[in-house]
Amino acid sequence: MIHISRLRSEPELIIERLKKRGIDASETVNEILDLDKDVRKLKQESESLKAESNKAAKEIGEMFRNGKGAEAEALKKRTGEIKEQLKTMDADLAEMAGKLDAAIVSLPNTPSESVPAGVSEDDNEVVLTWGEKPSLSGAVKPHWELTEQYDLIDFELGVKITGAGFPVYKGQGARLQRALINFFLDKARDEGYMEVQPPILVNEDSGFGTGQLPDKEGQMYHVTGDNLYVIPTAEVPITNIYRDVILNADQLPVKNAGYTPCFRREAGSYGKDVRGLNRLHQFDKVEIVQIVHPSDSYDVLEQMQSYVQSLLQDLGLHYRVLKLCGGDLGFTSALTYDMEVYSAAQERWLEVSSVSNFGNFQANRLKLRYRTEDGNTELAHTLNGSALALPRIVAALLENNQTAGGIVMPEVLRPYLGFDKITI
Repeated sequence: MIHISRLRSEPELIIERLKKRGIDASETVNEILDLDKDVRKLKQESESLKAESNKAAKEIGEMFRNGKGAEAEALKKRTGEIKEQLKTMDADLAEMAGKLDAAIVSLPNTPSESVPAGVSEDDNEVVLTWGEKPSLSGAVKPHWELTEQYDLIDFELGVKITGAGFPVYKGQGARLQRALINFFLDKARDEGYMEVQPPILVNEDSGFGTGQLPDKEGQMYHVTGDNLYVIPTAEVPITNIYRDVILNADQLPVKNAGYTPCFRREAGSYGKDVRGLNRLHQFDKVEIVQIVHPSDSYDVLEQMQSYVQSLLQDLGLHYRVLKLCGGDLGFTSALTYDMEVYSAAQERWLEVSSVSNFGNFQANRLKLRYRTEDGNTELAHTLNGSALALPRIVAALLENNQTAGGIVMPEVLRPYLGFDKITI
């Protein structure tokens, strides 16, 4: 959420930056500034009336003691009128403040200056490409055929139990899932992240704090009986650990990592690009989250995206890094890098990670602050990244490493797997 002080001090810059998203926010920003003026004016009038009422309350007693009953009664009548005025004012103030909050919340984060202009994923900037495109010989199969051939994943059984997008992992397929999770968690620990195991159900306050609500309400599974939401990513519960928290400056950076299943309705997704593991309603992911000093956040973003690259290099996957354009940027992000791995069988790039700097946008919603040396408090900056999401990693590993004698596993996973190759 853009802080009101920033909207007051640099409205033109905010409007200009939001144009990178393809948004003309001038009308909303002007509405916010008008509402803000009205709210502040009404608050001043209310405080003035309260002060008058408090002063009168003290004077009435003295008037009665000094035999000035008529004057005291007149002043009592005035305090009654003030109370009625304040009731009306409080109602008006609540309505105006609600409109102001709703208008502010409707604005997405302002893109960083370095975010490319553009309206869709076609305008994203390729930052770098690593490794060579896999060269396969013989009959090349996509992962949905390989998982059936080697009895790794049963998509139809998942449909029977739950529905499409909820696969059942079996045998070596289940072991591959577990191996990847443990490998990613161990690497995060070595990188200095503290592992946490958070809940996978969150309340509305948590969904609002990280920006999933109200922006992505339709994409989240809602447990209506308890008014809880099933998490779309571990970013939500992990970051909300620090909601309404004031950290000391020497506690920064805070580095957490966690594994959770993730759930997304993916409403409107269809076609060949969602086949097999390409798009699921339930999947596993290891997430990294940092809370940092504002002056460090963009340096930390570079460190985080380099760390995610190192995981892809360890797995031997051909990948590329994209800097997202304004039109493809998430609602809460100021700058995002996407990592995509190449699928040799599908002959296309598959997104496996997003690493984002949110600036103080989430922190403002979370009321997440740190205490400065002079004792004041300031909003911290938050960042997060997928490190990594499993489905498309598994798809690429299976497709790119298939041979006539089985599917060869990366060396880094073999100690976790207990086997070198997936075979029938």
